[in-house]
Amino acid sequence: MLKIIGIAIVVLIVALLIYAATKPDTFRIQRSATIKAPPEKIFSFLDDFHKWISWSPWEKMDPALKRTHSGAMSGKGAVYEWEGNNQVGKGRMEITDTSPPSKVLIKLDFLKPFEAHNTAEFTLSGGDNSTNVIWAMYGPQPYMAKVVSLFFSMDKMVGGQFEQGLANLRTVSEQ
Repeated sequence: MLKIIGIAIVVLIVALLIYAATKPDTFRIQRSATIKAPPEKIFSFLDDFHKWISWSPWEKMDPALKRTHSGAMSGKGAVYEWEGNNQVGKGRMEITDTSPPSKVLIKLDFLKPFEAHNTAEFTLSGGDNSTNVIWAMYGPQPYMAKVVSLFFSMDKMVGGQFEQGLANLRTVSEQ
């Protein structure tokens, strides 16, 4: 009986590992919000890492968060490095491209608690009184991330933080 249970467990594990291999090699997480402010005002909060403290959901997760700014003051070449508790980890962001007031592209490198190299993208569209903001993160999905995705939804975990960040961005932009 123990032998049958052992074989069944091995077959189940192998089946899960094979299924994980069929998952896409890339991922994309995206959320959007409409903010009652002109794109130029919202863009200023995205294009300047110094202003992220006012709206980023991760800034409030660790009161002792260590931040380092380097490179350009804002826009292309601006760099933000952080190190904090297990919730925020350690990493680096660099603005690689901007198109004022409609797009900010960021190279996002997570170092702890896990290593990952992704792209974050903010796209703004709209008029003087209302702007649609899309916040997306995308990148490669290595095999281990595929396995983890069988048990945890990155879209739900990170998506919820994006939703909170967009709500915070709405608050500071509409003031």
